[in-house]
Amino acid sequence: MVDHLANTEINSQRIAAVENCFGASGQPLAVPGRVLLGEGILTKECRKKPKPRIFFLFNDILVYGSIVINKRKYNSQHIIPLEDVTLETLPDTLQMKNRWMIKTSKKSFVVSAASLTERKEWISHLEECIRHLLTKTGRQPSTEHAAPWIPDKATDICMRCTQTKFSTLTRRHHCRKCGFVVCGDCSRQRFLMPRLSPKPLRVCNLCYRQLLNREHPGLAFSISIKSTLKDSH
Repeated sequence: MVDHLANTEINSQRIAAVENCFGASGQPLAVPGRVLLGEGILTKECRKKPKPRIFFLFNDILVYGSIVINKRKYNSQHIIPLEDVTLETLPDTLQMKNRWMIKTSKKSFVVSAASLTERKEWISHLEECIRHLLTKTGRQPSTEHAAPWIPDKATDICMRCTQTKFSTLTRRHHCRKCGFVVCGDCSRQRFLMPRLSPKPLRVCNLCYRQLLNREHPGLAFSISIKSTLKDSH
């Protein structure tokens, strides 16, 4: 595909320029066989609000970060191996158009392009790189993906109990399993999900029971009964 560009001077210079923009806060990007294919600014749906992010597409990874000074300084670098990526086209919303989801086992998130044509180009190039990598490595496409976090502004009430109203004093939390916005009472549990983190993560009560039941069938039902009896007193 682009292997003939891997060891060229122009490719090395382009990758070095990206490394310089991230500076000491970023990781080295120059490795044998890696080619920088393109870059662009996409809007990423973040927890608080949509934010512009710089994206760099290589033949084996997708790199993105926060823009400090465009084309000069970036930070908060993230590196995603393309062989772990699955894409899903999404419908437009009132706030964001030309959306699609980038799904991986560790993190999934929604981005949008400035135009439909730009979205098609991004998805086309990404899918081509992913196909090439999977063919090269003999791996199968990933089937397990982390849930994207639903933005804070999407709801004013807990998405589990539908009773608790969020305020300055009543904080929003996110379940790391389903991505729902939940209250503290509906997300008291922690569960170890090695795919996402070496530490136990906050999950909503429903996901906790489901995860527990998957590993210890019957135990989640017992805990649920005890919790119900306790609440009735």
